[in-house]
Amino acid sequence: MPQLIDPFDRTISYLRVSVTDRCDFRCVYCMSENMTFLPKKELLTLEELDRMCSVFISQGIRKLRITGGEPLVRRGIMGFFENMSRHLGNGLDELTLTTNGSQLVRYADDLARLGVKRINISLDTLGAQKFKDITRWGDLRKVLDGIKAAKAAGIRVKINMVALKGTNEDELEDVIKWCADEDMDITFIEVMPMGDLGNEDRLDQYWALSDLRERLAKTWTLTDIPENTGGPARYVRLNETNQKVGFITPLTHNFCESCNRVRLTCTGQLFQCLGQEDEADLRKALRDNPDDNGPVIKAIRAAIALKPKGHDFSYDRQKVAGEMSRHMSHTGG
Repeated sequence: MPQLIDPFDRTISYLRVSVTDRCDFRCVYCMSENMTFLPKKELLTLEELDRMCSVFISQGIRKLRITGGEPLVRRGIMGFFENMSRHLGNGLDELTLTTNGSQLVRYADDLARLGVKRINISLDTLGAQKFKDITRWGDLRKVLDGIKAAKAAGIRVKINMVALKGTNEDELEDVIKWCADEDMDITFIEVMPMGDLGNEDRLDQYWALSDLRERLAKTWTLTDIPENTGGPARYVRLNETNQKVGFITPLTHNFCESCNRVRLTCTGQLFQCLGQEDEADLRKALRDNPDDNGPVIKAIRAAIALKPKGHDFSYDRQKVAGEMSRHMSHTGG
């Protein structure tokens, strides 16, 4: 089986694919309320996404995560999941997604049937009004019902919570206890400088996870887990609840040494690193060669050969460094 090896001898086996930049929420740290979305002709069709992902799998990708925007708002998305499920056990080890949970009541059973065994759900608060304030358009009840639907379908749920200073600090212990009661792991994420929302907002929101971890240690006994998924999270176990808690800390810890992933946008750009602006245009190779995957493979391998050693994110001297001009909804969460 072919492998994708970057210049630092890291095997790239994980592809995150944004299938749409659109979302039914407008989270304050992700996008502006009045978003201008990409023209439809710039987006890869679901058929093109199928072909692109299939080529990646043929080159050694073992895990495929579908993201957005909100992936489940794209028309025909279950057909795409069905097509991708044909690779499970035939090159692909895992098919999964990150979602805001708003559409899971509708789709959880289908996702489980198509081989999705676990999903990440973004949820930053358990307060209904605060949820509406953060998401602008979201309904907490729909998300909680979606979590129930996913669990009922046999899908393992992990919560992703962005740590927002002055917003959800007061809920830390309550959210941990809720996840323990629901038998769900949780990962906390430092807010990242993505999009054109303004640097001051990000500085106001930034809550270092080193502080969060210190708070957790006052209530629970934390044991470090030597788990390395090749991703950005570092994990501990809360001994009292047997929960796994992750910390994604792009701003206080550079997590790049074992990175095994790349990101494909909904427009066919491959970002070798979330925290770099370098990209490769795979859409052109795909569309210019409708009957030949050779040029697409060549373009993928050329892009992997340029994967950087690490990202540029930092909050230094009270300003944002390494701010990315693109929105997270375009790149994929």
